Formats: sequence, C-alpha cells, structure tokens
Amino acid sequence: MKFTLIAAVVLLALAQGSIAQDAGDLEQVSQYFEEMKNKMTADVTAFLGSQDLAGQAQTFVQDRKTQLEPLAAQIQEQLQTAAAKLEEHMKPLAENVQPMVETFKKQMEDLLKRLMDQTQMVAQ
Repeated sequence: MKFTLIAAVVLLALAQGSIAQDAGDLEQVSQYFEEMKNKMTADVTAFLGSQDLAGQAQTFVQDRKTQLEPLAAQIQEQLQTAAAKLEEHMKPLAENVQPMVETFKKQMEDLLKRLMDQTQMVAQ
C-alpha cells in the first residue's frame, strides 16, 4: 500500500513536471516532492514502529489523500488549460490543411480517371 502511494506521488510528480513551463516552477515542484519524499519516509518509519498499524494506516491514507487532492485538482486544471491551448493551435492548422487535402483528392481522382480512360482504350 505504501508503494502504491509512493508510485501515485511519483506519477503525479511526473505529470506536474511535464506541464511546468518555467524553470522556477519546476524547481518548486522538485523541492515539494523532495520534501514529500522525506516526510513520507519519516511517516512510514514511524508508522511501521507503532503497534496500531490498522488505525494508523487509515490515518496515513487519509492524510495523504488530503494532501494530494489539491495537487490533483491543480494538475487537472493545467491539463484542461493545455488541452484548450492545443485545440486553439490545431484548429487553424486543420483549416489550412483541408484545402491541401481537397487538392490532393482532386489530383488523385484525375489520375484515376486518366488511367481508366487509357485502360479502356487498350481494351478496345
């Protein structure tokens, strides 16, 4: 279970790191996850040293969930922003490519028609 939590934190760190655009943001994120790693290591060590493992496991999971929910919301917001920007950039590109596709389609139709005409002349 602790490895799942650590993997989730690492996954969120990778997602956050790939979206961060400024070196300052990346440094802050790196520092945040380094602090989280150190805190989680200390918490897991304290957790394993206690007698009430089931109760502390529930508390540990709830604490981590509470800490990670704002980060997940922030990542979701950044992903939505990135998707909107991507759509904004792709829409004009698609509009520019459409005439080229139509031209290519027309050329291929003309070529196919010429081939069919030549085939009919050879067959006669």
